[in-house]
Amino acid sequence: MKYKGLLFDFDYTLGDSTEGIVLCANYAMECLGYQPADRETIRRTIGLHLQEVYHVLVKAQGLEGKETQENEFARLFMERADQVMTEKSSFYPGVLTCIRQWKEQGYKLGVVTTKYRHRIEGILAKYQETELFDIIIGGDSVKHPKPDPEGLLQVLEIWDMSKEEVLYVGDSLVDARTAQAAGVDFAGVTTGTTAKEALEQYPNIGVFAKVETLPL
Repeated sequence: MKYKGLLFDFDYTLGDSTEGIVLCANYAMECLGYQPADRETIRRTIGLHLQEVYHVLVKAQGLEGKETQENEFARLFMERADQVMTEKSSFYPGVLTCIRQWKEQGYKLGVVTTKYRHRIEGILAKYQETELFDIIIGGDSVKHPKPDPEGLLQVLEIWDMSKEEVLYVGDSLVDARTAQAAGVDFAGVTTGTTAKEALEQYPNIGVFAKVETLPL
């Protein structure tokens, strides 16, 4: 097999946390005195780091975000996430079966996401799959969030693999840019909010309907 390691984004690639994210984002917005954002606007921010999400949501209301509120938005979001995110997050049907098969075939498996590491661990525990992935790099595992390649490069170093031996799978332009910046191959999936044509503008081995259809 060409690849030895498979790395995945989480939201809209392996699973869906939309309901939890909407609850958390609007909790933070309302605590800061803003109107709640509509669901679709929030959906399109999934995959961005929280400080950036704040500015996107405030701008969507025709307002200018304040740098002094960025970190407070993130703190409030995480406060609510501790209460609801695990319950409101789920893997897509068929994904876990597929990942288990790749594990049995000998692939090293990992998640590189803007979600915090303990959040992914909590979701895995809910499914009794705590041993499924060999490594999880969350937004709290790096100094520079995606599309900075820091997370992917961390994994390459830990696994002692070359860039040619690892594939990164994601649903967004942020994921595509992250793979490009790291110099690793990228496979896109259209289970998120990004169109196939947009993902194809970046170097890729293909853009697929879902994780299970990857040609591995």
